[in-house]
Amino acid sequence: MDAGLLVLRLVVGLLIAGHGVQKVSFRLGGNGLAGGVEEFRHDGFRGGRLTAVVAGASQIGSGLFLAAGLLTPMAAMAAMGVMTVAGTVKWPKGLWVQNDGYEYPLVLVAVSAALALTGPGRWSVDHALTATPWPVWVCVAAVIVGPASGLLTRVVLHRSAPAGRGPR
Repeated sequence: MDAGLLVLRLVVGLLIAGHGVQKVSFRLGGNGLAGGVEEFRHDGFRGGRLTAVVAGASQIGSGLFLAAGLLTPMAAMAAMGVMTVAGTVKWPKGLWVQNDGYEYPLVLVAVSAALALTGPGRWSVDHALTATPWPVWVCVAAVIVGPASGLLTRVVLHRSAPAGRGPR
């Protein structure tokens, strides 16, 4: 079980972190910070540079912490938050990723929730620091607060479509 959790944490955590790197740099196929700002503007978000930096940093940090199994419930909470925002952007396009739908962000939210609830396993920084098992209330709170914070972010930072225009 520990080997499986390690593989899951590494793959998902590093993918989330890589996605954040793309938002703020030219690495891993990213379009630099200006490209990240433009992506958020195109998706209807206000906040410009600050929004792109916070989103990218949240993805990088939560992904690296998940990969390491460090502060796992909080890392999962942050990952669920940013990936919930991504899911809301893709929601109008339907579920399936081949139509640019929300399938991929949903999978990352679900895996992050599972990691928050199961814990990182023995091969993790949390275990090495004897921080596991996390109290159940912390894990459940992370699973609730993560997506809720993403939905709140969407409400606060997203511009409504002008009259006569539907969602993009």
